Amino acid sequence: MKARITILSENSVVKPGGLIGEHGFSALVERGDDRVLFDTGQGYALVHNARILGIDLASIRKVVLSHGHNDHTGGLAEFLRVGEEREVFAHPEIFSARYREVPDGAPKPIGMPFTRSYLEGLGARFNLSDEPLEVAEGIRTTGVVPRRTSFETGDNTLMVGHDDGTCSPDPLSDDLSLVVDGETGLAILLGCAHSGLVNILNHVRQLWPEKTVRAVVGGTHLGLSSEEQMTATVEAMAGMGVERVGASHCTGLEGSAKLREALGDSFFFAGVGSVLEV
Repeated sequence: MKARITILSENSVVKPGGLIGEHGFSALVERGDDRVLFDTGQGYALVHNARILGIDLASIRKVVLSHGHNDHTGGLAEFLRVGEEREVFAHPEIFSARYREVPDGAPKPIGMPFTRSYLEGLGARFNLSDEPLEVAEGIRTTGVVPRRTSFETGDNTLMVGHDDGTCSPDPLSDDLSLVVDGETGLAILLGCAHSGLVNILNHVRQLWPEKTVRAVVGGTHLGLSSEEQMTATVEAMAGMGVERVGASHCTGLEGSAKLREALGDSFFFAGVGSVLEV
């Protein structure tokens, strides 16, 4: 069955007509009669861009959160306000206190900006699991992604807070991706790919070995990774045979340029207004 992915929130805009960009990510997945929202951006762009694109957010009853950072969860409250009760799929650690280290040493809060009780009061019904979940027919989460590559070491400025007031490096165990079974194969939607882009691809292929990964879309975190990780990831992607790679959000300009150089016409900028069918 054909599936359609539309980018609703992202750092850049690729379609004219009043759309806006923000540092964040959100995409709508449509497959048959099913419509699933993947992430919600920071909260400035989702409702506005959906209106411009003629998308009725009130009719979407399921949302998947890739991880608990505010640039992926900040629009959740506004999304809930435009409709009735919604099922929210995520990892159990989605509400962990998250921070980014900054040069002056004062950690900056970057976690989920709402409490669970507040969101439940707006109609959220959480389905939390660290295992792969079927969100709708042909639309599934990856669950926790095993970290097996030697070069995908992540972002050492990201921290998680503890009850005693201390912080430690954040393993981002809640990082998950969304897998969509399309007419020609699988499409993988990434939030920030904190688990590592290559790790995610390998994990999906192990979960569904009978399927071919046709497309990968979303944030790759290459813009905030080390030079070594960026180089190794780009080299690995060049040999993985994915037909369409749409870079968004935390991929950054340099990461996008390097992917474009390595992948050629397989690469595209997945900005707000982009549509991919698989």
